[in-house]
Amino acid sequence: MTDVQQTEPEFTAETAVDAETQAVTGTGTEYSEPTADELDREGDIAADYIEELLDITDIDGDIDIDARNGRSYISVNTDGGTDLRLLSKPETVSALQELTRLAVQNKTGSFSRLILDIGGSRDARQAELATLVERAIARLEEGAAQAALPPMSSYERKLVHDIVSERGFVSNSQGEGRDRHTVITAA
Repeated sequence: MTDVQQTEPEFTAETAVDAETQAVTGTGTEYSEPTADELDREGDIAADYIEELLDITDIDGDIDIDARNGRSYISVNTDGGTDLRLLSKPETVSALQELTRLAVQNKTGSFSRLILDIGGSRDARQAELATLVERAIARLEEGAAQAALPPMSSYERKLVHDIVSERGFVSNSQGEGRDRHTVITAA
């Protein structure tokens, strides 16, 4: 009789998108990149949904739609007269993004991977993630064998994997569900 040790597959930047898709559509389900027309339609539906939300809450904002890397990106900004701070908190943006994805899925019948940014929240979060990575790398350079980051979404973990790779270190994701987090090690 032999002992079989199961190990979790390594989660890297290349598998981040696939893992997110499988988490929503079910493991092993085929996923095909949306066409440019599908992304345009998804962006229009999402923008209409967000615009209706802004109207209900009586908040002014300009909505920009972009498509890149197989995703629709919806950005809500203001020229200064409106306060988007309440909506741009990370937890709020994440919740609104999920609601917007569901609204798109309801209209199209297809899973949406759109990204919502409110008042520059994504850039601010990316800067926070870069700071977390820098601190973790500093611990490694001081002699730690590895450095674990707090749990975060698959999109944020992908951003972390990219930052870590650019710095010449190695990262993988560990844990399940809400506890899934990134661990960084020397190359």
